[in-house]
Amino acid sequence: MKRTELERRERELRKAEKKKIQPGEKEAMSVGDYIDTLFGMFRYDSDEIFNAAEDENILEILENMKMEHPEKQWDVIIRKAVNKTKVEQKEKAYDSLRILAGIPAVTA
Repeated sequence: MKRTELERRERELRKAEKKKIQPGEKEAMSVGDYIDTLFGMFRYDSDEIFNAAEDENILEILENMKMEHPEKQWDVIIRKAVNKTKVEQKEKAYDSLRILAGIPAVTA
């Protein structure tokens, strides 16, 4: 094997090791992951989301979101998760989730 081929393989191995997640290290969820996770946890019908105000699992997801993402994305994540349900009372659900997470109202 040529020296350049060996060096290329070594570089590829180093890159692959860098991409691996270290044991005990948690990979951060993306904005889309949070939207999908929240959407999957909601219990709703065509009118409203029932568990937006009191579910502890939703609170845990919102707390993780606040630690991993900047404040300007919190509102986007919550709004998009609520909009994905296509319920009639979107504002009520959004306000309930915002209050649950302790996020101040966004003024545009």
